[in-house]
Amino acid sequence: MLSTAETTPFFLQAEVLKPFISDELSAATTPIFYRDKSGRKMVGYDARILPQVAEVYLKFRDQWRKDGKSVPHTMEKVITAADVVIRGLATVGIIALVDEATGYQAVRDRDALQQVLDLYLRKEFAAWAKRFPDEFYRQIYRLKGWEWMGMQKNRVPLIGKYTNDLVYDRLAPGILTELRERNPRDERGNRKAKHHQWLTEGVGHPRLAEHLYGLIGLMRAFPEGAWAAFKVALQNAYPKKGSNLDIFIDASP
Repeated sequence: MLSTAETTPFFLQAEVLKPFISDELSAATTPIFYRDKSGRKMVGYDARILPQVAEVYLKFRDQWRKDGKSVPHTMEKVITAADVVIRGLATVGIIALVDEATGYQAVRDRDALQQVLDLYLRKEFAAWAKRFPDEFYRQIYRLKGWEWMGMQKNRVPLIGKYTNDLVYDRLAPGILTELRERNPRDERGNRKAKHHQWLTEGVGHPRLAEHLYGLIGLMRAFPEGAWAAFKVALQNAYPKKGSNLDIFIDASP
């Protein structure tokens, strides 16, 4: 069984903080041990204790000022951060209460997403220009174990599906859905433009290029026919937008 010292997070172990740590907070700081995707030992804590931890530092600051003492220099940055956290949570909490009461939350979420999409997408599609390197398609064929005949041959029908999965689904939240709305298929099943013609020059195209060349580098790391293994690594390296991301503290020696 772990001792109190062993279960107290490093950010609450200072002796001067102990008078301000409640029994409730002490009980909630049980470490959560796990391994990250690469197998390293990690430790984390319940994120819901963050406001209470910030309050500990602010109570310490207030008491020391009341006693006419100066806050230790080593704790100034942490106390400033704690103040920012509490102010930020207060603002977010008020906004959340108002949104819940008025039903505005759904509108706020849509507006926030639209601001992101507007950075990536044009109002009208631009003239066609080659944006996808031939190497991207060659690597798909190689990993699938298909014969590569070059760009002069018609690509297999699944290539469009793979392009959406590997690229647009991982470029920005909701971008594929928005592209399909702006660039719908006609009655014959064709689109008026290429999806990438809707991307903006300032953000959309640079992010597409960055993503593609990172993707190609990852693809090259796998042997021919290793599509399944590549897809596992892909989800770790470039998770689909909207997937959960790990936040952790490295506890390895």
